[in-house]
Amino acid sequence: MTDVTVYKCDHQGVVKLSYPGTVLERGDGWVCIEAIFQHDSVDIGVVTFNRGDRMVEWFYADRYYNIFQLEDGNTRRIKGWYCNITRPATITEDRIAADDLALDVFFAPDGTMTVLDEDEFSAVLISDDEREHVKNAVTALQRRVTARKYPFDQIYDNTTT
Repeated sequence: MTDVTVYKCDHQGVVKLSYPGTVLERGDGWVCIEAIFQHDSVDIGVVTFNRGDRMVEWFYADRYYNIFQLEDGNTRRIKGWYCNITRPATITEDRIAADDLALDVFFAPDGTMTVLDEDEFSAVLISDDEREHVKNAVTALQRRVTARKYPFDQIYDNTTT
């Protein structure tokens, strides 16, 4: 397994956060890594990220999003999927960087979608073309969830439980 460093940048390309990860899988134009949440608990309203939670993260060089499968650090129970709307990632052997465009989407384990940070996104200075890419990214994620496409194939239907 290969170690990588992930760089989360703002919409201007300025690094705001970096953290280590381990490559689980790699393909042409994408990479999947494992990272462990190393910060104090962060409650975003729909889910809480806790120190020690496991993140399985997919980054794409041709998509305006990345996907983080959030798992409880103790039980490995899936808490949901946190999707950052970003410019396509720059992926090298030991580095992943993506410009965060402020909008985020969270899918609960039952597939319920919550759009986050819409106010922040509306204040980001990007072109109309990029705003269209953002809209298309949210739609693409919704379609993947509805179709239960990997990694959303583990979503369960809460109407049958």
